[in-house]
Amino acid sequence: MTESDSVRASDSEREAAVERLRAASVEGRLTLGELTTRTEAAYSAQTRGELARITADLPERPSGTALAQRAHSQRIVSVFANVARNGWWRAEGTVSPMTLFGDVELDLRQAAVPAGEVEIKAIAPFGDIDVIVPDGVSVELTGISVFGRKKVDVRRSAHIESAPVVRVHAVTVFGSVLVRS
Repeated sequence: MTESDSVRASDSEREAAVERLRAASVEGRLTLGELTTRTEAAYSAQTRGELARITADLPERPSGTALAQRAHSQRIVSVFANVARNGWWRAEGTVSPMTLFGDVELDLRQAAVPAGEVEIKAIAPFGDIDVIVPDGVSVELTGISVFGRKKVDVRRSAHIESAPVVRVHAVTVFGSVLVRS
């Protein structure tokens, strides 16, 4: 351990580390869960050494090969069926799950979220949509329910202003949209 490892970190050094984490997320180097965990760790780091360990496995600068975020939509449709999207996948642009007499499960815990936020437009007439998020993510749920339900049930929400954000706009008719951790 060097002497600089024990020097107290400043707010600007913490912000620089968080920006480096965001850039790594845009390049697909970190999942949403990793980005959330490391962002929390960066904001609570006391020393420069702690910040260095949080970003030690990342390149110093973005590679420049990251593509500009495409404003496209990923549609996921379930009709009389169950569909699950889990493991590693790129959740970018708008993710639009729709279910009719079926279930859709979107698991964002290992998803790469290039912009640090994801927008989900969920439509659930006579079906259920579950969105699973990692702990520490900020969740915003809006929309309308008619004889259905929409609910956020996360164990620990983010209290950090720049934490990753999952925005869900839900429309349910005899169905449900549940955002949980």
